[in-house]
Amino acid sequence: MVTQTSTKFSRVTLRYEPPVAHLSLQSPPLNVIDIAMMEELAEALVDIEARTEVLVTVFAGSGKNFSAGVDVAAHTADKVESMLAKFHAVIHLLISSKKVSIAAVHGHCLGGGAELALVCDLVYTAESATWGFPEIKLGCYPPVAVTALAAVVGQKHAADLILTGRSITGAEAANIGLANRAVPSEQIESVLQESIEYFKKLSPAALAVTKKAIYAWDSIHFDKGLARAEKIYLDDLMRTEDTQEGINAFLQKREPLWKGK
Repeated sequence: MVTQTSTKFSRVTLRYEPPVAHLSLQSPPLNVIDIAMMEELAEALVDIEARTEVLVTVFAGSGKNFSAGVDVAAHTADKVESMLAKFHAVIHLLISSKKVSIAAVHGHCLGGGAELALVCDLVYTAESATWGFPEIKLGCYPPVAVTALAAVVGQKHAADLILTGRSITGAEAANIGLANRAVPSEQIESVLQESIEYFKKLSPAALAVTKKAIYAWDSIHFDKGLARAEKIYLDDLMRTEDTQEGINAFLQKREPLWKGK
């Protein structure tokens, strides 16, 4: 079996090992998702979708972490609209893909990184991984998670994670349904390979159509919900003084001074 690695990317790595495409975030140590990475992720997903020999897309992070989330500097008023458009384009490409998507999670899986894993079909996580949606601590919220997380883990768990911004372990993520399995980090690769072997025995055409059917009902609500969450983010949230303060405080490495307006 011939392995092919794309050389046109610098923020992600894309390796083809048919029937698998391995797509890895490549910005260690935290694999923060900046706008350049979003653009490369979108291009890579389009490339993967065009490959008839690919059945499964595996998402991972290089080094010790999956991803600590979207670059906070991209949340400033002059960049946020473009950032949301580009990141949500990646999310839509991932959700609409005919390939089975699997997230292999280790280390930090936070914010936008956790949103990427959230919309994958299957998730295998290290028990010791750190999951969370900490945006509320910056005076923000995660639009993809506010739209889709409740459908995955239930309303109460979603509200807990999004409203508190607290972190949970990979073991707890699996316990509430955010991941399919949590295993010791050294076992992720074997669990991943076991799953891939199942899919190799199945019809690519049947899998693609079945994926479309599985998400048919949710996709109607997701598309409308994400568009609404994005509009509220730009029209309401970004106009508050607290959001600007939260972002600036993070960038300046200080505690925010909330005004409640």
